[in-house]
Amino acid sequence: MKWTVQQLRRFQHKEMVIDETIDVSDLKQIDTLIRDISPVRVQGKADVASTKFTFHLTLSGTMVLPCSRTLVDVHYPFSIETTETFFAEGGGLAETDDDTHVLTGDTVDLHPIIRELILLEIPLQLIADSPAVDGAPQHGEGWDVLTEDEWEKVVQEREANKVDPRLAGLAKFFEEKREK
Repeated sequence: MKWTVQQLRRFQHKEMVIDETIDVSDLKQIDTLIRDISPVRVQGKADVASTKFTFHLTLSGTMVLPCSRTLVDVHYPFSIETTETFFAEGGGLAETDDDTHVLTGDTVDLHPIIRELILLEIPLQLIADSPAVDGAPQHGEGWDVLTEDEWEKVVQEREANKVDPRLAGLAKFFEEKREK
């Protein structure tokens, strides 16, 4: 994922197709949340002009991250689409945004950009799909973990058994009659 300007200029007025798999396992040392990461597939194309090199890329792979509640491993697939533009020195343009870069040497290296994009893809909070995984306990003294459906049933039962406060005295009257 590294080319010299001369190598890229050979593709001027031609389409340069990119389809490579790169190893970014060193990201585990940079961000300790990443427990494991698969090799990342980089697909796309490059548009080459005399002083401008534009890369249209799709990065895809899978990271193993901890669940925010239980700390169990969660496989998090990602797919990142980006367009990165490089201008050769003397191209007459300064960096205007995050996707625009000015070359200081004579090589275009996409590795640092790919690594940065993957780090930015890590979610702030990630919850495992099934709560009954080996992590946290599901029952305790006076409490249980409920699914959405179970919680809705509990709410419906409470609503059905709820007595209108205006009729509470009448409900007590009938309870006293049954006890006698």
